[in-house]
Amino acid sequence: MRTLLAALAIALAAAVPARAETEVDLELVLAVDVSRSMTARELEIQRRGYAAALVSPEVVAAIRDGPTGQIALTYLEWAGNGSQRVIVDWTLVRGREEAEAFAAKLTAIFDSNLRRTSISGAIDFSATRFHGNGFAGLRRVIDVSGDGPNNQGRPVTLARDAAVAGGIVINGLPLMTREGMGVQWHLDDLDVYYRECVIGGPGAFVIPVLKWSHFPQAVRRKLVLELAGTPVPERAIVLPAESQGYDCLIGEKIWRDIQGDWN
Repeated sequence: MRTLLAALAIALAAAVPARAETEVDLELVLAVDVSRSMTARELEIQRRGYAAALVSPEVVAAIRDGPTGQIALTYLEWAGNGSQRVIVDWTLVRGREEAEAFAAKLTAIFDSNLRRTSISGAIDFSATRFHGNGFAGLRRVIDVSGDGPNNQGRPVTLARDAAVAGGIVINGLPLMTREGMGVQWHLDDLDVYYRECVIGGPGAFVIPVLKWSHFPQAVRRKLVLELAGTPVPERAIVLPAESQGYDCLIGEKIWRDIQGDWN
C-alpha cells in the first residue's frame, strides 16, 4: 500500500507543470557602487538619476518597442566583497506606471554607504540574481557603476569572464567626478580600466560620467541603448577594444601600497 501511495505521489508531482517563466526582452541588474569613497550626496544623485531615467519618455518608449514590450529589472547596491544589498527586487516593467512604482521604491529611503570596493563581488552576486527569478529574458545584462577599481575579492577579470561564459553581458558606468572621499583610490583612466577589465559580452560598452550633472543623461542613454540592443555610437561611448596590456590588478596594488595588505 505504501509503495502504491508513493508511486501515486510521484505521478501526481510529475503531472504538475513547472511554474512558467515570464518572457521578457531583457533581464537587467542595476549594480550601483555605494562604497565609502562615495559621499551621501553622490549616493542620492545615483538613486534619483536612475529613478528619473526609468520614467523618462525615451526609456519607457524603448521598453514598449521591444518584441514582448516588457523587461525585468532589479536594483542593488554594492561595496566590499560580501557587501551587497538588494534595494528593489525583480520587477516586471511594461510601461510608465510600473516604471514610476519602481522609481518610488528606489527613492523612498537613502541608506548610508559601505566599505571597500569589490567589483568582482558585485558581478558574482549580480550573476546569481538571474537564477530562479521567474523571468526568461532574450538578453541578460548587468550594469556596473562605480568610482574606483576593484580592491577586494577575487580579480575582477575572473568574475567578468565567468559571467560572460554564462551568457551575461556586462556594461559599465565609471564615475570620474572626483567629488567623493578617498582620492588616493581614484584612477585618472577609470574608463579605460572599465573597458579593459570590467565589461564583457557581445556589444558591451562603457559610458564614463565626468560630471554629476551629466549622470541622469548618461543613465538614460545607457538604458535606451541596452533596451534597443542597437549598435553603440562611437563618438559618444568608449568602445571595448582588445587588451593593451592594462594592469587589471591596479586597484588591489593601490590598496596594498597604502594599507599594507591585499584583502
